[in-house]
Amino acid sequence: MTPAATPDIDLTDREQLTPIYHVVLLDDDDHTYDYVIEMLQRLFLMSASQAFRHAVEVDTAGRTIVLTCELPQAEFARDQIHAYGPDPRMPRCRGSMSAVIEPAGGGSRD
Repeated sequence: MTPAATPDIDLTDREQLTPIYHVVLLDDDDHTYDYVIEMLQRLFLMSASQAFRHAVEVDTAGRTIVLTCELPQAEFARDQIHAYGPDPRMPRCRGSMSAVIEPAGGGSRD
């Protein structure tokens, strides 16, 4: 039996079809490590060690990529970070941390 001929299909990477974005958490001096770890565990279901590594990175580098995904999910994740609320451990803290969305290839999208 001869196998059926398959059409010659030009397959394109999914990333070329659907752009992906980074959700980048930005550093500030109004949130504790405990706040960052707690937030990342609750919002992104990270382990304590993963969340701690991100807390260290945001503190030392000023930013950390917490998620890479398609735009609607990235916007939702950014909005969740912005809505998380102030750090109760820091009396001067008045709100959530900041996050931005950037195309995975570079650039910035707030």
